[in-house]
Amino acid sequence: MAPHAESNGSSEKIATATHEPGLSESKAKVQMPKFPGPPKFDDPYKEREYLKGRLAAAFRIFGKYGFDEGVAGHITLRDPVDPSLFWVNPFGVAFGLMKASDLILVDHDGQVVDGGPVRLLNAAAFMIHGAIHRARPDVMAAAHSHSIYGRAFCSLGRKIDTITQDSCAFHDVDVHRMAREQRLTRCLMQDHALYESFNGIVLVEKEGNDIAACLGNKKAALLQNHGLLTVGKTVEEAVFWFCSLEKCCQAQLMADAAAGGRGGETVKIHDEDAKYTYKTVGTPMAGWFSAKPMFDVIHKETNGDYLN
Repeated sequence: MAPHAESNGSSEKIATATHEPGLSESKAKVQMPKFPGPPKFDDPYKEREYLKGRLAAAFRIFGKYGFDEGVAGHITLRDPVDPSLFWVNPFGVAFGLMKASDLILVDHDGQVVDGGPVRLLNAAAFMIHGAIHRARPDVMAAAHSHSIYGRAFCSLGRKIDTITQDSCAFHDVDVHRMAREQRLTRCLMQDHALYESFNGIVLVEKEGNDIAACLGNKKAALLQNHGLLTVGKTVEEAVFWFCSLEKCCQAQLMADAAAGGRGGETVKIHDEDAKYTYKTVGTPMAGWFSAKPMFDVIHKETNGDYLN
């Protein structure tokens, strides 16, 4: 329901909410500020050191939120020096202890070519993430772990419903792109996919390629009977989408149970409203900026230990 204004005897017009469908930015009284962006580098080697620090911080965040279980889970970062390579966590090193110097660099054949003292590579990490980085040149980072609500929801064999503002980031959205000839093209995409297969631990190239194909150009995938997978143009974006999707799964599991107990169902957000909201909460820059507080807190709590 759209917000309404109540008169207090004043002739002054009440400001209208900027998320009201159909309201143009020029008519809005209050507008969302433009997001700042990640730092830019002229030297790819300096960029590499900075991004390795962000990747190590991402593992600390996953460890803090309980997204680690045993040795399962991985986050990868495309190397800015050689984009055919990617950085990943060494197999068996705890997320909560990860440092930039622990990370290992992997080539397209799954060989560790540089990195920390523990040079064990999780084969599943290579099969899944290697396929994604090959298929998606736009993806700088990818995250996968066996989070509790994500894997619970993934056992249902369905996509999430758009029942909260946060879930609008994964909703269907009309994407408009201007071609070089200045022609406007339009395509409908859903910003999360469902991979409807489980064949055990991903140890073969074919399944990694199948997961990458299922993901397509989306930001997230639900791997049936397995867990969540998210990607982004930055480490921060991939991490935030993972954390947000995990909470969306939790919210829907709770809401579906509550609604079912009353013999009803959840109220879905209208398609137009969800698409409008996506433009604010579902963009790559929104993902990067939304993750910033998590990275700031982990830096404060660890006193920057992960940077070593």
